[in-house]
Amino acid sequence: MKVTGLDASKEFVRMAREYTRAEVLHQDFHQLALPQSHFDGIFANASLFHVYRTHLPAVLASLYDALAPGGILFSSNPRADEDTENFSGRYGYYLCYESYAELMKQAGFEEVGHYYRPP
Repeated sequence: MKVTGLDASKEFVRMAREYTRAEVLHQDFHQLALPQSHFDGIFANASLFHVYRTHLPAVLASLYDALAPGGILFSSNPRADEDTENFSGRYGYYLCYESYAELMKQAGFEEVGHYYRPP
């Protein structure tokens, strides 16, 4: 299995390259330059909600294009009862399930499964 990491922090990329044999890309979600149809899976755990709402459709489209046919995106994000933008310390955009599902569908994704952890 070949693993590729991605981080916007030069320091985190440097540390990851020192401690792993994985390729680590220095990119952020707002300026992705990923190879097309390359990855069998993309794991975006608690990260996409930091993407500005206006950029999210393009980011999701880039992730979709980077997946090989049959590839899968795993995404876990905080969820809200209604779409809420938050600037307290660090940007976050919390989407209700319906909004997030619609954005994913528009990017070309098909939902395979969904889990909501209740409070």
